Order: sequence, then structure tokens, then C-alpha cells
Amino acid sequence: MQDTLQHITDRILQASKTGQPLRFRGGGTKDFLGQSLQGEVLDTTPYSGILSYEPSELVITVRCGTPLAEVEAALAQKGQCFAFEPPHFGKGATIGGMVAAGLSGPARASVGTVRDFVLGARVINGKGEHLTFGGQVMKNVAGYDVSRLLAGSWGQLGLITEVSLKVLPVAPGEATLVCAGVTQAQALKLINQWGGQPLPLNASAWVHDTSATPAQDFFFIRLRGAVAAVDAAVVKMTTDVQALGAEVTRMSADDASDDWKASGEQTLEFFQAPTELDCLWRLSVPQTAPVLDVRVNGAACPQYVEWHGAQRWLWAPASAASLVREAAVKVGGHATLFRTSAASQQTLGDVDKQAGVYTPLNAVQQRIQNELKKQFDSAGIFNPGRA
Repeated sequence: MQDTLQHITDRILQASKTGQPLRFRGGGTKDFLGQSLQGEVLDTTPYSGILSYEPSELVITVRCGTPLAEVEAALAQKGQCFAFEPPHFGKGATIGGMVAAGLSGPARASVGTVRDFVLGARVINGKGEHLTFGGQVMKNVAGYDVSRLLAGSWGQLGLITEVSLKVLPVAPGEATLVCAGVTQAQALKLINQWGGQPLPLNASAWVHDTSATPAQDFFFIRLRGAVAAVDAAVVKMTTDVQALGAEVTRMSADDASDDWKASGEQTLEFFQAPTELDCLWRLSVPQTAPVLDVRVNGAACPQYVEWHGAQRWLWAPASAASLVREAAVKVGGHATLFRTSAASQQTLGDVDKQAGVYTPLNAVQQRIQNELKKQFDSAGIFNPGRA
């Protein structure tokens, strides 16, 4: 592996000298995200392997090119997991890509993000220096917490070569409540009401399911924790939902597992674009934000609500970018163009992205981000334009 690491370092040094942009790539399962891809590919998959795993210490250290599925399988053998449920978005997802993308699954609102579980990392900067930040325990971080800054950086601060992550035991108790006939407004009110109570809330999702017969609203709530706590919460929450006139069904962890995985991996029916011109927008808003009434040509845009109301997925064409962003900003949030339309993907250049993938930063935020990038990548060659 030392030869592989040296080869990677040499590629970075050569690129810095010539000004050749580099694109760090593991499994490539998240290539659709962010601005249009640029630069020569630097494949990270040869640099793989689990360096250490201490189940009793709840920490694992892994090389960047290690398949995410391989690591999750190793954790499962010990009854442990990544509590933030990182999405793969296809076969071949790697640990380095997981951290660089910084994406979390259904449990994010209850357990935290990828960033919250990063204990330490090693990264190669634009000078070819192999820097170490953080460590393998929560209390050994001194100075700037750069290891967590790498989460969600899209490789623009350097190539993450190794990362130490906190893991957690699989919860002993779990149940999913399927509530039929709960409107989005009712679901948001309930989840915020429950959020102020000692309930083992773990994940939630609301959708108007057009594939059901007849089509109707569904509200899903996942509970995780001690068995007694989960059972008690089921009784209390079922009563609250039934008071609205809705039907409640309890699903076991095994029965609901595939559905929650499909939610995180975006393979549910909702994530099939309504038309070839529709883009998938990700709206990050306060959990207490009301129902967002976004309409295009008079028709309400389909929505999927998760993270206890904090994340809203919405289908709308790129031409409606200003409407979508205005709706998010109005309630204190922002919108991201997550997936371009089928029509755009069939053309060179992904024309939908001309509407802007991210909500623009203000002048101060942009200056801080630019200066930070310069400290790690003075030549500006790492994943240019990705974020």
C-alpha cells in the first residue's frame, strides 16, 4: 500500500506543478451530485483496507478506497453500525466518498451527520504533504477540528487517505409505525410535538403515495432504543395518530428494513421523476417550517418530507429554480439541485445545472471558503467547481 500512496502523492505533486485539475474518484456513485465534473480522474480504490477495528472502543479506521459495503458488513458481524446510515447510491461506494460527500440517511435528525462521527483523518494537500488531524477517541482533538471539516468538502481540501469513525451498537428495540391518512401539516405538527417528549424517535417520512390504491397520504415513524421504551412509545403515539382519524399499523425492524433503505438510497416510487423535465430538489429547512406550497403552472410540486421535517425533497423543472429557492429561503433554509432531469442528462453539459446547483453563499461566507481552499490547495486543482 505504501507504493500506492506514493503514486497518489506523486500524481498530486505533478498536477500542482502543471496546474492540471484532478478529480478524486472512488466508486463514482455520487458523480451526479454537484457542479459538472472536471479534471483528470485520480482513482482511490487501490488504496483500500480496514486498518483497525476495536468493537469495544466503538471506533474503526479505514483507508479511503475501501468499499462502504465491506466496512458495513464487518460492523454488522459485531452487532454495530454507522448510525447515520450513509447512502451508497449504487455499487462501489467507498469510505472516502462517503466522508467527502457528507451525506446521511433517514436517521440523521436523531443521531447526527457523518461529520459528527469523524474522529480523525489523514489527508494529502496540494503540496503533497500527508497531514494527520484528530485521532481515534473523542477527547484527543486539539486546535482546529479539520478532520470534521473534511466531511462534505467534496475533496476540495485534499485527498482523504484514512479516516477514523465512531460506530454504535445496533439498537435492541425497533418499530415502524405506518400511519395512513395523515396530511403533511398534521405530520409536521405531530413530529414537532413528539420531539419535545422523551420518545425514542429515530426517523420519519411523509409522502403522498400515488402508487397506493387509492392514492393517499402516509406518515412513517421509526422508533429505536430499549425494547420497553419502544413498546411504550408505540402505544402513546398510536393513540395520538388515531385521534386524527388515521389508521396505524406497526411493522417490525425486519419488515420495514427494506423500505427505510429504499428511502435513503432513493429507490422509492417517489424518486422516479414525474416527467422528463423534472429535477429533484433538496430543501434544507428548520424542522418547524410549515408546509411549503410550491407550484409550477398552478400544479403543486410533489414532495417527500423526512428528517422530522428538516429535509424536503421536491420535483420541479430547472426553470422553476427561483420559485424553489425562494420558498426555502422564506422559511430560513436553502435549496440544492440534487438530480438533474432526464432530458438534461441526455445532453452534453447537463444544462439544468446552469440554474445553479447550490444556493449562492453571501460575500463573507464565500471569502472564508475561498481562503480555506487556498490553504490546502493553493494551485486550485482539487475537484474544481464541484461545490
